Amino acid sequence: MAIAAKVSQCLEQSSWIRKMFEQGAQLRARLGEDRVFDFTIGNPAVEPPAAFHEALRQLANQPEPGMHRYMSNAGYDETRAAVADFLNQRSVRPLSAEQVVMTCGAGGALNVVLKTLLNPGDEVIILAPYFVEYKFYIDNHGGVPRVVNCLADSFLPDLTAIEQAIGPNTKAIILNSPNNPTGVIYPQTSLDALEALLQRKGEELNRTLYVISDEPYARLAYDGTEVPCVFNSIRNAILVTSHSKDLALPGERIGYLAANPAMEEVDQFIAGAVFCNRVLGFVNAPALMQRLVAGLQHESVDIAAYQEKRDLLYNELTALGFSMVKPQGGFYLFPRSPLADDVAFVEQAQQHNILLVPGKGFGAPGYFRIAYCIDRAVIERSLPAWRDLAAELGCSRRA
Repeated sequence: MAIAAKVSQCLEQSSWIRKMFEQGAQLRARLGEDRVFDFTIGNPAVEPPAAFHEALRQLANQPEPGMHRYMSNAGYDETRAAVADFLNQRSVRPLSAEQVVMTCGAGGALNVVLKTLLNPGDEVIILAPYFVEYKFYIDNHGGVPRVVNCLADSFLPDLTAIEQAIGPNTKAIILNSPNNPTGVIYPQTSLDALEALLQRKGEELNRTLYVISDEPYARLAYDGTEVPCVFNSIRNAILVTSHSKDLALPGERIGYLAANPAMEEVDQFIAGAVFCNRVLGFVNAPALMQRLVAGLQHESVDIAAYQEKRDLLYNELTALGFSMVKPQGGFYLFPRSPLADDVAFVEQAQQHNILLVPGKGFGAPGYFRIAYCIDRAVIERSLPAWRDLAAELGCSRRA
């Protein structure tokens, strides 16, 4: 075999999102773009805000000497300071640039954090439904994923189940809020209760339990809902995020990690993270993007446009009889599958040229994910196909 047996096994288990996206490409090639309704991948169709383009033009027209050279593995001091200043608007514990490390997106940040924290065999709790790559990231660094289901009616963390999952090998828990795929935002009451649980269990086990808060959708919150700052509730917390969604820059791979300044041995953690950023091969976050995002911390894509698309799909689909929790943020819907077999449902939807991702890929069989970060026109064109699908399945229309 040309590749490692473990990698071969991972390929068989790998992302349903990519599988469905590739099937969609084949369908578009056969039928044409306007006849295929692709809701598979969280790849924003919107453009970055005008301020990004203006800053990019200015930097291109007035280049700074040495701006493409190496810098500290942690990133430019001015960029780290700008991130800390932005986070300090939400955090009651003031951060400085020293608690921030610029990374190659949130995926890079997660791998840096996990490599920094994990010893072989350490367990990391992930909450289902979960982002599909978490298990692979944990495995990358010798860790063991421990899946805990969220509460079925709300998709909020189930503290009783989390407590039962914590054992002598537990090192961390990953939170994702707003959640991919459900769009649920974990309220501060949940974070406060989780902190009390982790402190109590940490004392019982005589070890520090960390929270890794994965927040790439934190600025995409709707209906006046705010995403609580994890640092205000949880002492041993590390925030990881990217500008893939809020600035619509997924291909630029620019993000950061930030450690709660109140965290135990925070300086040692940051030193370890800077080292891991280097030896994982990232070396440093992209220099050009660091310079640009330093001045764009308060910029964002049009969140109202995302909310309009959420409302359009949510209202139409629930009227057709689909059942789901209304997302508070992000750009996904996660309805319950009308068929017990969510893979079979996704295959049936594909017969109507609707491309979806089964909940099985997120550790939540019986559901399916819709990414509505696509053009509104595609959503509108898809509605007759959704109606035909619902009628075919015998869904009960809401009066």
